[in-house]
Amino acid sequence: MKFDSFVIFGGCGFIGSHVVDLLREKYPDAKIYIADLLADTAQSDGVISYQRVDVRSPIELQGDFGANTLVFNFAAIHRTPGHPDYAYFETNIRGAENVCDFARKHGIENIVFTSSIAPYGAAEELKTEETLPTPNTPYGISKLVAEKIHREWAAENASRRLSIVRPGIVFGKGENGNMTRLYKALKKRKFAYAGRKDTIKACIYVKDLVRVMLAMGEAEGEKTKLYNCCYYPSFTIEQIANTMLKATGMRRRIPFIPRKPMMAAATLCGLFGGLGLGICPARVKKLMVSTNIDGQKLAKDYPLSYSLEDAFRDWFKDCGEEELV
Repeated sequence: MKFDSFVIFGGCGFIGSHVVDLLREKYPDAKIYIADLLADTAQSDGVISYQRVDVRSPIELQGDFGANTLVFNFAAIHRTPGHPDYAYFETNIRGAENVCDFARKHGIENIVFTSSIAPYGAAEELKTEETLPTPNTPYGISKLVAEKIHREWAAENASRRLSIVRPGIVFGKGENGNMTRLYKALKKRKFAYAGRKDTIKACIYVKDLVRVMLAMGEAEGEKTKLYNCCYYPSFTIEQIANTMLKATGMRRRIPFIPRKPMMAAATLCGLFGGLGLGICPARVKKLMVSTNIDGQKLAKDYPLSYSLEDAFRDWFKDCGEEELV
């Protein structure tokens, strides 16, 4: 299926900006509507319309929408820890309700919703799309509820189609998250394996993720899709760190620090603002818990274009081969 227009809620963010790049390449004549609380309306031109929208409130968006419009819903509060509990529910649940109401109002029949692996909860066991979600954080709970809201919208009409993706760590230019922090820590020789080297960290390169999401939206057939989005098999933190070093030409010996000394160091760093690296006990604990997500279904139906090393090299190239940002 091809589209005449696209609406990207949360389109000013990391993933949204990469979707815009892809759409401008693949759909040069389509209208693109960026709906974001941070949107600068002065950026609007004949192709892209930037409109300031708060998804926590009923959505009023100016444009030409209908059955040939594809909606991407990225609008969310996601960084954890980092927000009060109520903020995750307020934005992620009300946002899902209002985006679905917007689609109902305008006769839009196709939504791609970016969820998270957080609904699975923190546990070492391998999680497939069939695993019963047991979220144990406000973020994970709010995302699971948001999935249900989108599923209800899809079930109301036989012509509606929904794609739900649960990405692992998404990395690439503009991420400013876990992988960027890892690179900065490696570069400054401030990274150590926290308690273990075999922690599994499911992840995906942003260029692969946006290509896959668009392909899901375009695909005919299945009414509601759910995919874990990550490499198959997933990589350990040791594999990720060593691959990043190789791809960026750094030579480092990474030390190993047992759990107790590592937590003590994180507590001390937290007292001094994380030393500019976002180090705190909660983040270090996350490093020691696997996100063991099965990407086999994705690998079969939507094979990724970049290996982990290729992805890091491409990201490095996008940054002028100076650093990863």
